[in-house]
Amino acid sequence: MAEAHQAVAFQFTVTPDGIDLHLCHEALRQVYLSGLHSWKKRFIRFKNGVMTGVYPGSPGGFMVVVVSYMSYNKFRQLDPSLGLITKLSQHVPVSRYMSTDSQRIVGGVLVGTGLWVTIIMIMRNVLKSLLSWHGWMHARHGSVPWTTRGWMLLVKVFSGRKPMLYSFQNSLPRLPVPSVRDTCSRYLESVRPLMEDEQYERMKGLAEDFEKNLGPRLQWYLKLKSWWASNYVSDWWEEYIYLRGRGPIMVNSNYYAMDFLYVFPTSVQAARAGNAIHAIMLYRRKLDRAQIKPLMLLHTIPMCSAQYERMFNTTRVPGVETDTLQHMNESKHIVVYHKGRFYKVWMFYDGRLLLPREIEQQMERILADESEPQPGEEKLAALTAGDRTPWAKARELHFSRGKNKQALDAIEKAAFFVTLDDTEQRFDEANPVKSLDSYAKSLLHGKCYDRWFDKSFNLIIFKNGTMGLNAEHSWADAPIIGHLWEQVLCMDPVRLGYTEDGHCCGQLHPTLPGPQRLQWEISTECQEVIENSLTLAQNLADDVDSHIVPFNDFGKGLIKKCRTSPDAFIQIALQLAHYRDKGKFCLTYEASMTRLFREGRTETVRSCTMETCAFVRAMIRDETEAAEKHQNMYRLAMTGGGIDRHLFCLYVVSNVPFKCRVLSDPWRLSTSQTPLQQVELFDLVRHPEYVSTGGGFGPVADDGYGVSYIIVGENLINFHISSKHSSPETDSHRFGANIRQSMLDILDLFQLEKKAIK
Repeated sequence: MAEAHQAVAFQFTVTPDGIDLHLCHEALRQVYLSGLHSWKKRFIRFKNGVMTGVYPGSPGGFMVVVVSYMSYNKFRQLDPSLGLITKLSQHVPVSRYMSTDSQRIVGGVLVGTGLWVTIIMIMRNVLKSLLSWHGWMHARHGSVPWTTRGWMLLVKVFSGRKPMLYSFQNSLPRLPVPSVRDTCSRYLESVRPLMEDEQYERMKGLAEDFEKNLGPRLQWYLKLKSWWASNYVSDWWEEYIYLRGRGPIMVNSNYYAMDFLYVFPTSVQAARAGNAIHAIMLYRRKLDRAQIKPLMLLHTIPMCSAQYERMFNTTRVPGVETDTLQHMNESKHIVVYHKGRFYKVWMFYDGRLLLPREIEQQMERILADESEPQPGEEKLAALTAGDRTPWAKARELHFSRGKNKQALDAIEKAAFFVTLDDTEQRFDEANPVKSLDSYAKSLLHGKCYDRWFDKSFNLIIFKNGTMGLNAEHSWADAPIIGHLWEQVLCMDPVRLGYTEDGHCCGQLHPTLPGPQRLQWEISTECQEVIENSLTLAQNLADDVDSHIVPFNDFGKGLIKKCRTSPDAFIQIALQLAHYRDKGKFCLTYEASMTRLFREGRTETVRSCTMETCAFVRAMIRDETEAAEKHQNMYRLAMTGGGIDRHLFCLYVVSNVPFKCRVLSDPWRLSTSQTPLQQVELFDLVRHPEYVSTGGGFGPVADDGYGVSYIIVGENLINFHISSKHSSPETDSHRFGANIRQSMLDILDLFQLEKKAIK
């Protein structure tokens, strides 16, 4: 059996002479190695905490400052303690126990330490002031003014050397609170193209009344919070937008990431799982040790790293009214699902991380297990796919004691969740549309019971070796999981590799204990709850219309020759495509990050502007003006001048008609760019086939579209489109065709203009 264990810690028998205890030396050895591993990990975390706490200072800098200070005072024959020891001896008999030389040494160390801390605080606050300036964002592409160059030089000087992942957290500025007047003005500007004159005048009156009367009083609360909290938005955003949602998180909140588009490293399912799991665990080790380099814009400007903290060992726990995020400091196992059965797999043995071939060995044991699922076990995970309140009540009633509690704890405290899927998914050149659409839907929702949607992320390995991720959204945003995924895709086929027959490199472990099958006692009543959740989830999944468009007619290389931003170009193309698709404009959501600020997450760029609408209607001129307008709005969102997060927080502190009207507008076009953050990991010039397909999400509105896109290399843009079959207004394949045509038509405008100039 796959769950059998070979090592038993101790055995005992009762004899006439008493209890005869037999200890297993191998088991004791494993206990010793496990404890040693834990202590090493604690020490590393402590050391990293110290290094981060004193950054941009360092222990080496401390020695330089203290020794230099003491040497200077010795040469000048001055009291290094500046009279501190003398004053201290008046109250404590220090001089009785310390010689004069000892007092000088102690005094020098104390004053030198104070000087070192002062230097650190000055450098940190200067860096925070420098990072509060965002003029660099207004420089044109390809040209950097001297003022920006000088500013970047100062940032580098005060940033210290060899920063760790969390080194800049104390130096990042806080997210500013925009003025009520600016927010109301920008809001009215954003909705003007979507409203008739009468409707707009009514909304304008509500905004003016709010700006004059209640707005300033509510603003005072937000100002107070911005002084007290690290970020005045993020905790409320996590709580009210994600954790308090009572509907299914599958499709509505969770999102997915895909494998390579054209590369298939191996068709052996267990082998692909072995390399991928090992690569993920190596990433976690680097994360625990804070050895991942912080993301730096222009290789100079640090971004907040707070979201990385809950990537592993994290589960969203359902509640009746609101969910909570449960994060464990350490977890040494994963949980694997295959054909209706759950397995606990330890990731460490002999005091070390399992190697890829050893993990493959464990996966092979699971795949070879022919035992049947226990009653209610096969579709148990459907609870995480349905409404949150029934899941919370079932968890409290049926999973709070006995075997069920132990098994559920194993899942919720696992590093992450793995599904060995029994279906095959892959890009098929003979049938590209159907194969990619099926692949996307499988990653987004699967069978609705073969992913644990509450885990921070699920690794999904299909039967033919293709893989992907499904991630829960509340703990972090997509670029965080994207950073992990890029590392895995880079390490899997290149650094770890496979043998000629498709297996992981390395040797089998002769005495490795097998996976442990989780045991359940699921009652008939609980099974009825599972079936109800599954029915709801399947209806939701069946309604999703997914479509992927690998757009390879041109990419950012040609767009940049048009002297415009690739993102602005794509957003305008999406507006043109939507107008052609529905014959009207709509409120458009584009996600922008605010990680230039401490604990920043996202802000909304309202991409449907007056300029964009004018361009779409004309399709002849004003494209440059529309693109520049979009870029300005993107800059405002990144630098704390966005609209929606401020309005959201104002709504939290008070409920008024203006804000209720604002927040009730549906986002019928929700868009997001998946950035390729670690370009240096992929050689897309010599190996263009090693490209990520990107990822996607479900539609936000019942009659709207969800569009995610990734700009890969110079010549490829992948679009992930979603909508609902139940809406007569939407069709993902039709919208995909409109996007393709709109991209080509906008490019033609630039080419015609160039011909006219000549």
